Amino acid sequence: MEGGKTIVTKALAEELGLSNEEYEKIKELLGREPNYTELGMFSAMWSEHCSYKTSKPVLKNFPTTGPQVLQGPGENAGIVDIGNDFAVVFKIESHNHPSAVEPYEASATGGGGCIRDISVMGAEPVALLDSLRLGKIESEKVQHLLKEISRGFTDYANIVEIPVMGGEIYFDESYEGNPLVNAMTVGIVKHKDIVKARASGINNLVLIIGGATGRDGVEGAAFASSGLNEEAEAKSSAVAIGDPQMGKLLRKAVLDLIQSNLIIGIQDMGAAGLTCSTSETAYKAGTGMEIDVSLVSRKEDSMNPYEVMLSESQERMLIIIDKNKLNQVKNLLNKWDIPLSVIGKVTNDKILRVKEGQNTVAEVPASALIEAPVYYKKDSKPKYIDEISKLELSDINEPDNYNEVLLRLLSNPTIASKQWVYEKGDAKLNRNLCVTPGHDAGVYYIKEIEKAIAATVNCNGTYCYLDPFAGGAIAVAESARNLVCMGAKPLAITDGLNFGNPDKPEIFWQFKQSVLGISKACETFNTPVISGNVSFNNENPRGSIDPTPIIGMVGLIEDVSKITTQDFKNENDSIFLIGENKEELGGTQYLLYIHNIKKGKCPELDLEKEKSIHDAVLEIINNGLAVSAHDCSEGGLTVALAESCLVSKNKLGANVNLQETGIRKDALLFGETQSRIIISAKSENEEKIKSICKNFNIPCAKIGIVIKENKLKINNLIDLNLTDLDKVWSESVKNFVEK
Repeated sequence: MEGGKTIVTKALAEELGLSNEEYEKIKELLGREPNYTELGMFSAMWSEHCSYKTSKPVLKNFPTTGPQVLQGPGENAGIVDIGNDFAVVFKIESHNHPSAVEPYEASATGGGGCIRDISVMGAEPVALLDSLRLGKIESEKVQHLLKEISRGFTDYANIVEIPVMGGEIYFDESYEGNPLVNAMTVGIVKHKDIVKARASGINNLVLIIGGATGRDGVEGAAFASSGLNEEAEAKSSAVAIGDPQMGKLLRKAVLDLIQSNLIIGIQDMGAAGLTCSTSETAYKAGTGMEIDVSLVSRKEDSMNPYEVMLSESQERMLIIIDKNKLNQVKNLLNKWDIPLSVIGKVTNDKILRVKEGQNTVAEVPASALIEAPVYYKKDSKPKYIDEISKLELSDINEPDNYNEVLLRLLSNPTIASKQWVYEKGDAKLNRNLCVTPGHDAGVYYIKEIEKAIAATVNCNGTYCYLDPFAGGAIAVAESARNLVCMGAKPLAITDGLNFGNPDKPEIFWQFKQSVLGISKACETFNTPVISGNVSFNNENPRGSIDPTPIIGMVGLIEDVSKITTQDFKNENDSIFLIGENKEELGGTQYLLYIHNIKKGKCPELDLEKEKSIHDAVLEIINNGLAVSAHDCSEGGLTVALAESCLVSKNKLGANVNLQETGIRKDALLFGETQSRIIISAKSENEEKIKSICKNFNIPCAKIGIVIKENKLKINNLIDLNLTDLDKVWSESVKNFVEK
């Protein structure tokens, strides 16, 4: 057997990210020493990025089933039924380390890979969302990353003709040097068109369709599974380069193949490239596969089998077809100008056999690659938790001027408008978006069934730093609130779990607690986890990132006439607060940005009460009683009120009178108490709204009125012109990226 001239040693295995124990296990599985190509294949497939060998035991805590779930974790994406023989398909993926090295290319391919994950399920991708985490915006490096990451993501979306329907951007020093770039894609599929990754049917043909294979992205999975240091940051070759024009055509061709019933199985070539796609499809079907790498179309000369098997060149898919339908497949692909290579066949021996012409260069049981070792890591509560949870409010001076505080908070890059990003998207692509980015969630209209789906992404890393369990639960709760405010019933989630080095017991404790918090919230809201991604080792020489379990959630709007947005719309409408204010300042943007303090306890979250508020607001909206709805999150009640004024097309203001029931004024205005939603409504509907809230046993109070005056007034504490608010809110981040 030939596998190249490189001599395989324990040292080489370690260099490729395999432990000595794993190297010995590989020899045991093969009954011999692996050759260089085989060692590379194991290195990729047993990496944390591909195998989830550390996270699997913890992820079992997730609720993953429900009457709405058609496909849970284990496929390229999850699927949820939305009625009328239609389903919504969605997935979130991270592209963190590559984005630190090649921000433009990596953010583009992050979105592209997630699009392919949706396509290979048989779905039409209809919208993208992005979730970004970066260091402090004053840093020139952060400004460069922000510009290039946002540009790469949007440019790719524009060329592949998929709108960006929403997203979020947070700034915190913990992400300095290790940005987080998580892309979410949402697609629509008919039940009959759902396809899975299966290499079924002995002697059926194995094809690569799409782009040629190059050296870009070789060792990408291993790169994503290690920490960032100067050596890692130099690995630009580990970053795959996208081709959005090919991606667009490939997506259309794949859907054409599926709807023409020409595909038996299909798998995207993402992490670990050809190695992953061949071994996974064979393993899931209980078959084997024989391929010839000399038949693989290449971008570069003199590529060896190792490079071909591990390349992560973009815009490629592996498909399994009936050998008698090859000509039909060729004709269809020719129509879309998509190249194809017939590289092998399905076998019955459960072996992945890789040849180069007449020479066998790798021969591995598919199960050996897929069934990586599973590790049960130690976890221990970090010592810092008890220390930072201590916060004496009496030690924090209340401001002399609350107007200045609000202006500063609205200029805070985490809170400030992200419209400068959204407006880079091609407006023509928004034709099916009922609600465009900038609201609590994006909304996509499905004309075939006259329904809509809403989608959002959320996580507050500071909360998770203070209390990972509470932070994980709050991320789910806020996502659900976002959807409810649009009039959507939450259906399910996908998660992007971003953490530091899991070998550190304190980091693994953060991970475990976050998963448990997410699980508890998902159980309460009946929103199972149907797909997701784990990204460990998000560290740089300065330390670990804050634990950041990003939640992508999708909900269903049965009646599109009931879609609600956050903007105030009519003069003299009443403003109501559903939920109650508490004296909580721990983990707030007010504390962090105004006082430079990152400590305290997370806001409390009563999940049952939160669910009752969701149910009440949905009933209010479905009864046509709400004119607007907006959740309270970062910056608290005052920022939420300001946002409802600032996104108003009519530039309407608000006159608000809050009851000061012994709560500190700064906590009343800027505290981030959970389970609060602001709605506006016709004054004549006040009693109906309060009656619904009473039935659900939740607080509801009229707190103000929408005014034509260009002002936001709150008690005798806030009195500001909307023009001044809009200036700092709209331009603060934009000024950094456009200077």
